[in-house]
Amino acid sequence: MQIKRITEANLPTPWTNFLMIGFEEIKTKCNHIALLHGNMSKNTSILTRIHSECLTGDALFSLRCDCGFQLQSALSHIANEKCGILIYHRQEGRNIGLINKIKAYSLQDKGIDTVDANYHLGFEADERDFTVCVEILNLLQIKSIRLLTNNPNKVNVLTSAGILITERVPLIVGSNPSNTKYLYTKAKKMGHLLNNK
Repeated sequence: MQIKRITEANLPTPWTNFLMIGFEEIKTKCNHIALLHGNMSKNTSILTRIHSECLTGDALFSLRCDCGFQLQSALSHIANEKCGILIYHRQEGRNIGLINKIKAYSLQDKGIDTVDANYHLGFEADERDFTVCVEILNLLQIKSIRLLTNNPNKVNVLTSAGILITERVPLIVGSNPSNTKYLYTKAKKMGHLLNNK
């Protein structure tokens, strides 16, 4: 086990009230949170979003990506469902960090796509490690989930780690003129499913 549950508090939001649970990685001391809403006692087929940190999209309303739109849509989905979990996965910029993400943006401003920008900086297209998310779900004793994602790799990684995914729920939002190339690259080079299927 590489993560432990630290504390919890209520979190009222425009969508609904959540229970916010704080987790800490034992080795790195990196923090992650899970937002829970509704009755988790059944523990099965819980609507779940694993949302990787995106300061620019989530907090600064960037139109370069679809992250902020996905975060808000996921919270809305969970509120409407009256039961669900959002794990806020603190691995900024597909886990290359904020400064490197800004460097990648600079390369994208010169015409390089989001994947090749990562390669240019010496990173893989996606450096994220979802192991911590699996451990959070296990600590919460969640037996199966309906996963809000367009990313088949996320489905594969969680399934391989023993998480039963009963359904992939598309989360296609936030397309705009500023992120057309970004979304095209995610679909073409990273296999994201952006056609509602």
